[in-house]
Amino acid sequence: MSSIQILGIDLGKHSFHVVGHNHLGKEVLRKKYSRNQLISFIAKLEPTIIAFEACGGSHWLARKCIDLGHQAKLIPPQYVKPYVKGNKNDFIDAAAIAEAASRPSMRFVAVKTEDAQVIATIHRIRDGYIKERTACMSRIGAILLEFGLSLPKGHAKMKALFQWLAEQNQELPPSLLNELCSIHEHYSYLSQQIKEQDIKLHD
Repeated sequence: MSSIQILGIDLGKHSFHVVGHNHLGKEVLRKKYSRNQLISFIAKLEPTIIAFEACGGSHWLARKCIDLGHQAKLIPPQYVKPYVKGNKNDFIDAAAIAEAASRPSMRFVAVKTEDAQVIATIHRIRDGYIKERTACMSRIGAILLEFGLSLPKGHAKMKALFQWLAEQNQELPPSLLNELCSIHEHYSYLSQQIKEQDIKLHD
């Protein structure tokens, strides 16, 4: 295995397709591994360059490779495409990654630390809550419009929804008010979750 200079890995959720090239760029390894098998293989491999596309799970694997004494190279997917030869499959992708990593002009992505990934996760969850809350507000506005009420936009009016409804002097079915109460509670819950994510980001 010492003849491997660059190891290209096509990442999957459960399986990993691996192609190894020697210093001449000739293929000397082609194998499929499970996640545990891959880590075991890398742990026994002499220090080398291990390359894969920058995607979900790639930063975790890169840190694992570095911890095991290897040099990890993350390549943006769009930079790998020109090196894909023939019909696309997992081994061909792994070979293209190995070839791309050997190019002197190739641009690589910096490996994220664990802390940086956690921050990115907090941002992602926060963005999800914001999208859900926006959809929730739109839903409330659309429901009221069906009953002849046009709720002004903005969080101030949404927070004071029932006070605003009372000021309209329009009788609404009690069952509708119950539905509005339920969805407004969800809106308030999402707002609280966004605040909690903001606190985490500023700690």
